[in-house]
Formats: sequence, C-alpha cells, structure tokens
Amino acid sequence: MSQKPKPLDDTVSLHAWFGVEVRNWRNQRGLSTAELGRRINVSASLIERIEKGTRSCGPARAAALDEALEAGGALIRLWRRVEEDADNVHRGRTTSPLPNPVADGTPKPMDAVPEDPDTLPGESETTVERRSFLAAASGTAMSATPMGLVPTLGHGALPKAVRPQDIEQVRAASTTLSGWDNLYGGAGMVREACTGQLTWASRLLHVRCPASLKEPLFTAVGDLAVVMGAAAFDAYEHNEARRLLKFAVECAEHVGNWHLRANAQNWRARQAIWVGAPDEGLTHAEQGLVRADRLTPREQAMLHNARARALAKMRDVQSTLAAIGRSDEVFSHARTGEDQPWMAYYDRAQHHGDTGHALYDATLLSGYSPRPAADRFRVAITGHRDTYLRSRAISGTKLASLTMATGDPREAVAIAHKALKEAGRVSSKRTLDDVRDLRRLSLNRTLPQGELHQLREHIDTTVLS
Repeated sequence: MSQKPKPLDDTVSLHAWFGVEVRNWRNQRGLSTAELGRRINVSASLIERIEKGTRSCGPARAAALDEALEAGGALIRLWRRVEEDADNVHRGRTTSPLPNPVADGTPKPMDAVPEDPDTLPGESETTVERRSFLAAASGTAMSATPMGLVPTLGHGALPKAVRPQDIEQVRAASTTLSGWDNLYGGAGMVREACTGQLTWASRLLHVRCPASLKEPLFTAVGDLAVVMGAAAFDAYEHNEARRLLKFAVECAEHVGNWHLRANAQNWRARQAIWVGAPDEGLTHAEQGLVRADRLTPREQAMLHNARARALAKMRDVQSTLAAIGRSDEVFSHARTGEDQPWMAYYDRAQHHGDTGHALYDATLLSGYSPRPAADRFRVAITGHRDTYLRSRAISGTKLASLTMATGDPREAVAIAHKALKEAGRVSSKRTLDDVRDLRRLSLNRTLPQGELHQLREHIDTTVLS
C-alpha cells in the first residue's frame, strides 16, 4: 500500500512555499512525480526534492514546470520572489518565514486569548487581551526597524486611558496613509510612515480602555493593519503583509466587526492570488463571504471579484463568469452612505477594474473573448480619479497587455505609452511586474519603424527609474 505523501510546510521559507505550490498544481492536474518529470525531462526524484524544498529549481525549470502544469505564469512569478528573497539574504536583508503563533505572540483566535504569564496582579482580562495584541503588532510593525532605534526617534505621549480623540487619530492615520498608498504606491515612504503609526496605535492598545471604546479601538487598529498589510503587499514584503492582514482579521473577529473582517479577507485573497496561490485566495474570499447578509453590497461585490480572480487563475472560466455576474448583480444594489470609510475606494471604476482583471486572466489563460475585459478596463481608466493613480496605471497597463496579446499591436503601443507615464510616478512593485508582463507580450508582435523597440525602451526606463 502506498503511503500518503508527508505534508509540506510552506511557512518555512519562500523556497519551501514554491515547492508546496508545485505539488498543489501537480495534484490539481492529476500527475504523478514521474509523469511531471517526463514532461520536463527530469527524474521523479528531482521533482520530489523540488517539492520538498531540498533542491533549487532555477528560472528555466520554473518556467518549464509552469508550462507543463498550465499554471498561467503563477510559478514563474513565485520563483521571481524566491530569487529576490535570495538576493536580499546576500545583501543582509532576509525575508522572515511566517510566524509561529505560539513562539512569537502572533494573535491567536480571540475567543481563546491565552493567559499572559507576565500579567500583573489586578490586571483585567481586557488589559491582558490588549497586551497580547501589543506583542503581536509590535513584532510585526517593527520588523523593518530595529527596536533599539525607536527611543532615539521619540514616542508620542500616550493618555492614561483611551479617549475618543485617540481613536480618531488612528482613524485619521489610516485614511491619510491609505490615500498616500493609492497615489504613490506602497513601496516607498508610505511603508515607513505606516510603521510609525501602528507602533503608536499598538502602544495605545496597552492603555486602560473603557468598555464602550473597546470595539472602536480594535476596529481602528485593525483598519490601520489592513492599510499596512496592503502597502507591504504592494512592496512585495509578503510575509509581513500576511502577518498584518491576519492580525487585522483577529482584531475584527475579537469585536465582531464583519465589515473589517471582509476587507481584511479580501486583501488576504488578493495577495494569495497574486503570488500564485489561487486556491488559498479563493478560500480567503469565501471566508470573507461567511454571513454575507451582514455585509453591504459593495463588500459582497468586492469579495465576489476576489473569487472571480482566483477562479480565473484556476482556468475555471464558467465559474469565473458566474462570480463576475454575481458581483455585478450585488453591486447594482449599492447605496451611498451605507459603507465604512475604508470602502470609499470601491466605486464604479474600481468595480470595473477588478472584474476586468478576472476577465483578463480568463482571456489569456483560456481563450475567452477579449472585448468584455477591454470594455471594463476602459471604464476603470476613465473613472479613476487622480487620487487613485496606481489603479489607473495598472488598468491602463493591463489594457495595453490585453490589446498586445489579442488585438492591434499599434493600438496597444499607444495605450501603453500613456499608461507608462503614470506607472512611472508610483512606487509599486505590483505595477512594475505588470509592466514587465507587457514587455514580454510585446516580444511576440511585430511592427515597422521601430515602434515596439521604442515601447520596450520606455518600459525599461520605467522599470529602472
């Protein structure tokens, strides 16, 4: 009797995560290690070692695996992250593995907050819970800045007890930093500013808090963690983003805020899909839709779009179209004033851009008609205000890529030059990866008079700037 394969741990390193994803894709395609090995001309034992993370893969073999498993570029993109992480190690910057919930104090399910061994006599349960959050958030927020430096920078004074105006400060920080992230991208100054704000908010969780302010306090800090997680995701600090977004979910669940939970699960889904784990992304999106009756139409539409993007990556076109249809239907019932402030971004332009992304993948991966995706991207480009420059740049780049792959390359060049002007103004690694994909697609097309060569020069300048 054959033994069940030993479970793999994808939290050890990005290298290990790559191996887990290879196994997941292999199992999804119904292939044995020997069958996959034959497809890329390697032994079954080498496939096993790659899956276990004990053998390096290399970009050429990652591309071969991606093609053999019909992963749609997911494994190629994830291998880029592995190589970037290796480069960081050589430069003395290592990307930490996912945290051990027991060892490092990362928040556990809030219906079972453990006893704090350092609890002082007379401390209440609420104080202990805030201390648990403090330990987790501090470790997360300060991962990029040595704690020993913080005192030299100074701390904002804390009140003796949490007051409404303190919570308003955290909310204002979230609004401001989210605006910067949308305008400038998450890979620059935004992340540094976020770190300082969450440090102060985390210390606020350690302050005595009236029962009436507990829910708004945890909600405000959780919202700030979502903003930080989204910025870390955009900067490709993926492990940090995972910890922050999980922390946000725990904050939401601790005080029963379904709206914050939905927003955090949406970002967890988007990140998982982006790094090549659509099945995990689908799980997060569907977890966010638990008790959908408590969510607003915009929140439901947002999560159905995440489902659609995951399903598209999994090449399930019919389910993708059904998810988009459901998203369109619930979005049609959205009304002004019913959403939390953090949902302000989710307007008609954002909805069409998100659904356009799902249709883009369905088009390139499965041969679906390009027109619906193109039409939605055009609505997004026209509708995005200047405050959402990154979103407009990404939609423009995707429209150029779609046109380059399926339509008139000269039209694609015109769209691309306009999008690149905006892409060059944001510090966003997600945007730059989309630009690189556009360059790759341009290599398969021809035009006279050097138009494509000029486009690739523009792309190279944008990527290197």
